[in-house]
Amino acid sequence: MGLTYRNLDERTRTLMLAEIEKDAIANTLFLSDNLSPQGRNSYPNLLRNAARIGNDVTLAVEIKSRLNTHEKPRQLKSGGFSKPPVMRSNAHEMLAEGEFNRFYIRAICLRAIQDGIAQVIVYRAKQVEHERPESVAKIGQAVSVQALLDDLRAHPGVDTALGLPPGPNSGLSVHLP
Repeated sequence: MGLTYRNLDERTRTLMLAEIEKDAIANTLFLSDNLSPQGRNSYPNLLRNAARIGNDVTLAVEIKSRLNTHEKPRQLKSGGFSKPPVMRSNAHEMLAEGEFNRFYIRAICLRAIQDGIAQVIVYRAKQVEHERPESVAKIGQAVSVQALLDDLRAHPGVDTALGLPPGPNSGLSVHLP
């Protein structure tokens, strides 16, 4: 089950595509280590297609067959490395949801700027079984669009300074007021 994007329309999709192209040209598009070599090659076009006509669910379906079978080994406290763990069964969903949502949020920020709106509102876009207290605390908050846009652009594929979106599977996004 994917996220519910309140403001996902043709205007938002066009802005998402522009942000994807911005990252592709700058060579800053996040390419997860979980993607296979074939997956890394096809991911930019899969993301573009999802932004054009799909969503995080359709992106996840396309990513699923393009993942490595195992994750990278993890560093142990002893300094060595673990055996590579088997890829998580929901790795494709986590990647698709997180990255589609990041470009959606960037597009919503651009829309707000174009429309003279200074803040967007955090909302729960996906029901989760166990809500994190830090996520619950963000729901309903107004966030500066310029600060959020700058933060997401500066931190592709990693946690952002503002904490939006707040980590994998948070279920949070933003909408226009």
